[in-house]
Amino acid sequence: MTETAPVHPVSQGVKTLGIVIMVLGLLAILAPMLVGFGILMIVGGLVLIAGIGRLVWAFQSPNREHAILRGLFGALTTICGVLMLTNPIFAAGVMTVVLSVYLLLDGVLETIAAFRFKPAQGWPLILLSGVLSIVLGALIWSQFPLSGAWAIGIFFGIKLIMIGMLMMTLGRVTGDLQNDMHIA
Repeated sequence: MTETAPVHPVSQGVKTLGIVIMVLGLLAILAPMLVGFGILMIVGGLVLIAGIGRLVWAFQSPNREHAILRGLFGALTTICGVLMLTNPIFAAGVMTVVLSVYLLLDGVLETIAAFRFKPAQGWPLILLSGVLSIVLGALIWSQFPLSGAWAIGIFFGIKLIMIGMLMMTLGRVTGDLQNDMHIA
C-alpha cells in the first residue's frame, strides 16, 4: 500500500492565491477601461497624498534652503496628483509609459530568472512570463499614445493571469519538494 504525502498548507495556499489572481486578471480583461481608470484614480490619489505629506515635511524643516526645496518637490508632487485625478486622459498617457517601462524591465528580469532556475521544474513558465512581459511592454510602447486606459486594464489583466499561473506552478513545485522531503 502506498502512502500519499499530505499537501503542505503553504504550497496549497500559494496555488489557491494563484487561482484568485488569475480570476482577477480575467475580470480586468473583461472590463479594461474600468480597471485602467480605477488604477489611474488610485495612483493619482496616492500621489496627491504623498505631495501633501511632502509639503507638511517641508514646513517641519529647520533649514530654510531644505524647506524651500522640499516645498517645491511637495508642490510638484501635489500638482501631479491633482492632474492625475482631474485629467484622466493625461494620467492614462503618463501611466501608459510607466506601464510599458515596467513590463519591459520586469520581462527582462523574469527572463534572466528563468535561465537561472533552469533546469528546475517550472522554469519554462517563468521564461514565458518574461517574454510575454517584454512583448506586452513593446506593444504598449509602439501604440502610444493611442494605447491608454484600455491598454493598462488589458495588460494588467494579462500580467495578473501570468502571475497566477506562475504562483500555481511554484506552489506545485514547492509541494512536490516538500512531499519528496516527507517521503525520504
